[in-house]
Amino acid sequence: MAKTITITNGVGSERIANGEYDVTLNAIGYNNSSINPAEIEIEECTNTYNFTVAAEGTLTLHVSEEGTAGGTPIVGATFVRTDSLGTQYGDAITSDSNGNAVFNNVPYDALNAPTIYFMQTASDGEHTFNSEVQSTTLTTQTQILEIQNELFAERTFNLTDANYANLPIESATITLD
Repeated sequence: MAKTITITNGVGSERIANGEYDVTLNAIGYNNSSINPAEIEIEECTNTYNFTVAAEGTLTLHVSEEGTAGGTPIVGATFVRTDSLGTQYGDAITSDSNGNAVFNNVPYDALNAPTIYFMQTASDGEHTFNSEVQSTTLTTQTQILEIQNELFAERTFNLTDANYANLPIESATITLD
């Protein structure tokens, strides 16, 4: 007799008799045939079983100053996959010379795509970035999302003589650490 285990946030539980089972999966956005292992043996004294499944989508984050396809690309912006709370998973990805940071193997579905969460953790040192958790869905196998990293605002620093009001200092350097 088949037993269906409902998975919520990566975990499910069910009372299952000992024995050998073929495993099938229905996870929207994933390659269901990639379930691993595809066969298991439920044994006495073992109460936890782990599975993995792969997705085949590609999310490209195109990072530019303008946040547009033709914008000035940002090299060195880093991103990580997260959950909705910002817990990080996997390795960081970094934007290349074209401003593209690519998440491979993400879920997609034309109608009910799962939400993909990510967060930018750095830029190139000359641009601002949004460090909050962001999200999107892939309704096609490959998708490009435009991300804007504006130049830092230009700041003006005035240096005057402390003893002679408003007398500008002719030449100096100020270092901010």
